[in-house]
Amino acid sequence: MGKLDNKVAIVTGGSRGIGAASALALADEGADVAISYSSSADRAKAVVAELETKGVRAAAFQADQADA
Repeated sequence: MGKLDNKVAIVTGGSRGIGAASALALADEGADVAISYSSSADRAKAVVAELETKGVRAAAFQADQADA
């Protein structure tokens, strides 16, 4: 059991770099994870697939956080 079992985390910019690493770390602790990405759907899908191998639910959403 992880510290974040039954919790949901949202990670902006989760398709690469620090965002992807953060999403994976949260999944390691048991959180289901939603990530956002701005342009790289393929990278986002790859991160979601890796998250799901950890036994958590995961989803990616395209969003431009700079656009209110």
